[in-house]
Amino acid sequence: MALEELIGGLPAYAKDLKLNYSSLVKQNTELTPQQLWGTVVAAAIATRNPELTAATIADSVAGLTPDALDAAKAAAAIMGMNNVYYRFHHLTSNEKYATLPARLRMNALRGHSVDPVDFELWCLVVSTVNACEKCVDSHEKVLREKGATEELINAAIRVTSVIHAIGVVLDSEKASPTAAV
Repeated sequence: MALEELIGGLPAYAKDLKLNYSSLVKQNTELTPQQLWGTVVAAAIATRNPELTAATIADSVAGLTPDALDAAKAAAAIMGMNNVYYRFHHLTSNEKYATLPARLRMNALRGHSVDPVDFELWCLVVSTVNACEKCVDSHEKVLREKGATEELINAAIRVTSVIHAIGVVLDSEKASPTAAV
């Protein structure tokens, strides 16, 4: 199913999400097409909603080359791992864990073929969805060091919030006892 169809089929209570999707994604002026579609893909993957993820990946050809799509997927994958590991660090009161080596391979952080700002942005997007304080802070600082403005970062996070909420609605509707079987 195409992303437009999926969003068009959202229930009436999600009207704000439809409007926000239209203004933030369809009429985007703040992000490059690659930044926008990489953000949409990475955020959709982070929602773990298969229908949203499939529709987003299928429609991402509007702004992503195959290499950029792979990079967005790599950002989602590596942050899926790192966010769990580093979120544990800020959830536990035992400070010893912060002194222990991660010993997790993270070659994807440097092995992609897209603009480093774009990749960092997608890592930030996934870290935000996964609520990893350390990763959000780290990627936001790196983005600013690389010249990204707070406005650019905020634009990507606004898109992320809408994509995440769409995934929530789709999951809710699927789980609803009144959902069509």
